[in-house]
Amino acid sequence: MSSEYIVEVSDLKQYFPVRTGLFKKTPLKAVDGVSFKIKHGETLGLVGESGCGKTTVGRSLLHLYKPTAGEVKVEGTTVTPQNIGSMRSKMQMVFQDPYSSLNPRMTVEDIIGEPFDVHKLYSNKKERREKILELMELVGLNAEHATRYVHEFSGGQRQRIGIARALAVNPKFIVCDEPVSALDVSIQAQILNMFEDLQAKLKVAYLFIAHDLLVVRHISNRIAVMYLGKIIEIADSDELNSNPVHPYTISLLSAVPIPDPKTARSRQRIVLEGDVPSPLNMPSGCAFRTRCKYATEQCKEQCPSLTDRGNNHFVACWNK
Repeated sequence: MSSEYIVEVSDLKQYFPVRTGLFKKTPLKAVDGVSFKIKHGETLGLVGESGCGKTTVGRSLLHLYKPTAGEVKVEGTTVTPQNIGSMRSKMQMVFQDPYSSLNPRMTVEDIIGEPFDVHKLYSNKKERREKILELMELVGLNAEHATRYVHEFSGGQRQRIGIARALAVNPKFIVCDEPVSALDVSIQAQILNMFEDLQAKLKVAYLFIAHDLLVVRHISNRIAVMYLGKIIEIADSDELNSNPVHPYTISLLSAVPIPDPKTARSRQRIVLEGDVPSPLNMPSGCAFRTRCKYATEQCKEQCPSLTDRGNNHFVACWNK
C-alpha cells in the first residue's frame, strides 16, 4: 500500500465516440494520457482554458465517466467498476454549478443526509440529524436552514450545502470542479478560505479544477497546466508562477491581472496566435505547435512527454 500518496493516476484516457458521418464515428480525445499523484492533505490545482478536459479528468477519476484506459489508485487500491461503490466513501466531488447539482425537491437536511442513507452511516434518526447539524455548522450554515429548500438560498449558501454533502462520508479526497466560478468575487474568497480551513481540520486532499490562475495559486500546493487533453507542465505553485517554462503557461500567466498599475503597464501581454484545434482533428506531434512561435519539425513529428527540469518541475516541450 502506498503511504505517501492518496491518489495516483497513470495514463488516464477518456475518449468519447462522436458521429462524424452516416456510418462513421471518430473518438474525441477529451483526456489523452494524463498522469499525476496527490499526497495526503495536499491540493493539486488543475488549470487550462475551457474545453481542455479539466472537468473530464475529475469525473473520470471518480468513475462518473468510465475511463477509456489508464489506472486510478486511491490509498493504493485500484478503482474499478466492481469496487467503485465502496470507494465512493473515500472520494467525493463538489460540482461547479450549485444551482443544478442540488435536488430542488429535497430539503437541505435530506440533501446532506442522503450519503448517510446510501452508506448506512447512522444507527437511528437522532444520530442522523445530529450528524447533519454538525456538518451544517462546519460549513457555516445555521440549524434552522435544515428544513428549507434549495431555491431559498443564495449561490454561496448552495455551494456550502454541496460541500457539506461531499463531506458527509468523511472522504480522504475531494475533486473540486470550479467550485467558485459561479459565485460573486466576495463570496469566492469566503468559500476558498473555508476549503482551506476544512483541509487543515480534516486533512483532506483536493484536486482543485479552475481556469482562474489567481484562485489556483492561492489554494494549491502544486499546479498542473492542461492543454487539449494533456498535462503540459506541472510544478510547485510558487515555482510555476515565478519560473514558467512552457510557452502556453507563460501566455496564461501573462493574462493574470496585477493589482499594481505600474507593474501592470510595464508587463507585456503574450497573445497566442490562431485558434485551439478541434479535439476531433488534432495536429500531429505536439498539440500546441500550431500556436507556438518556437515550433520545429520535431514538434510536428513527435509529441513531447513530461521531463524533469529540476526542482520538481516537469515540462512537456522540445524547445524550452
